[in-house]
Amino acid sequence: MEERKPLISFRGADIFGGENIVIYGLDLDVFPGDFVYIVGKVGTGKTSVIRTVIAENRLAGGECSVCGFELGGIKEKEIPFLRRKLGVVFQDFQLLMDRSVEENLEFVLKATGWKNGQGISRRIEEVLDAVGMRHKAHRMPHQLSGGEQQRVAIARALLNDPQVILADEPTGNLDSETADGIMDLISGINRDRGTAVVMVTHNLSICEKYPGRIVECRNESCTELVRDRE
Repeated sequence: MEERKPLISFRGADIFGGENIVIYGLDLDVFPGDFVYIVGKVGTGKTSVIRTVIAENRLAGGECSVCGFELGGIKEKEIPFLRRKLGVVFQDFQLLMDRSVEENLEFVLKATGWKNGQGISRRIEEVLDAVGMRHKAHRMPHQLSGGEQQRVAIARALLNDPQVILADEPTGNLDSETADGIMDLISGINRDRGTAVVMVTHNLSICEKYPGRIVECRNESCTELVRDRE
């Protein structure tokens, strides 16, 4: 049986948060199909882990590989290729407010090297279908609810068929019912497509309702919580 290789692997990694190290000695593997929560209080380094994975924060020490890229020695010109293998979903959506849903997605595809107009249109339809937003492709972001904007943000994350979705508090700005819809969507993508998900959250009730591995950041460390098995 072939050994599974992790998509993300930290070994003795020290993680920067701004100019200071916020996590020392992180050991963590994320495999295809995994759903991993990163939990902890504000300021414990949860988001810094995500920023390190996308090579926004440099690695302070130790080792980290992400989708075949070694972050310790990654070159600036390699970072866009790394990010094409990742889909990122933010708490505040980060849509471009001066263009439509369709134009937001078109912008990302062109920025990541897509050139065929028909291929671009087809891919936009596919990802909007996947999140139930195809009928609102021509709407401007301000015409959408918070939940709808987050669905578009998830569609954007799916554009390049990522190996991993990184979600930073994706339900933080949403009411509980809308948050459930977003969690149903993300967990469905994980289950049906086998896309690994790494999600930062402070909402432990989400972890109970949508089970996954839980990694807790506290006291300058980040360790996996071992759950009791029935």
